[in-house]
Amino acid sequence: MLSEDTLHGVMVPVVTPFDRSGELDIQSFEELIRRLVSKGIHGLIVNGTAGESPMIESSELEILIAAARQAIAASRAIPLIVGIGASNTSATVRRMAQANSLGADAALVAAPDSNLTSQQAVIRHFQALAEADLPMILCDPPRRTGGALDEETVRVIMGMEHVIGLKEGSGNIRRMFRLARSMSKPVLCGEDELFFASLCCGAKGGILASANLDSEQFVQVYELFRAGKIEESHQLFHQLLPLVQFLFSEPTPAPLMWLLSQRGYIRSDRLRLPMTAVSCEAGRKHTRLFQGSMWK
Repeated sequence: MLSEDTLHGVMVPVVTPFDRSGELDIQSFEELIRRLVSKGIHGLIVNGTAGESPMIESSELEILIAAARQAIAASRAIPLIVGIGASNTSATVRRMAQANSLGADAALVAAPDSNLTSQQAVIRHFQALAEADLPMILCDPPRRTGGALDEETVRVIMGMEHVIGLKEGSGNIRRMFRLARSMSKPVLCGEDELFFASLCCGAKGGILASANLDSEQFVQVYELFRAGKIEESHQLFHQLLPLVQFLFSEPTPAPLMWLLSQRGYIRSDRLRLPMTAVSCEAGRKHTRLFQGSMWK
């Protein structure tokens, strides 16, 4: 099981490849995981939003977790974290229990839609998740839930024994600074463009969709920073910024799936509706930005 003492570094929410008919492409999925693990990442997230979690069926989640566990075992041991985003508390408990039984080391659980619940209801929701007996990372993605949790609510949830850390995705660097400096449990950056800045604010690492690509460089940014080589870390991250910005230039994970396919890491950039593939303009933008660069 993952713990707050071992929650750090570059965690990658792996994409979910589909074939041309829209079915799971498990071969591409396993090959992608083995490549990620070989690049030195510190953890893998299956069924995160980069993996199109809202479009994944429960039966498919079982297949993905089993395939990820097998692919990791064939390389080196790193934590396997499962994204859980069910629509209600009881369903979330069931999915966490399912992930636990399939060998997950922790769950990444998004806060409920803030437009539908009070702060007290959110606290009760996360209290109930202790039933699943699986370590949990709180995920606060305001762009998907309609608004960031109150900081006091975050602190209450982070005080729960089964909660081992926070993925802070508000994009507010002042909020990151306050939370990272006031929490005894690790806070991870959930906004890729702010990864280096978040490390400076006290973050223990990041959950970075961009690190599906050029994973080794993202790991090096973290390792250089940890070694006190702050300027070298900053310079390397500055080189990665055009890639990060391109990957979020359209709704994620469309640009990411397209570029993974372009590089031959997955066989298709197919997404499931209502997600749609990257636009032709994004493809032209990529060519203009990266032709002749390290990301070609």
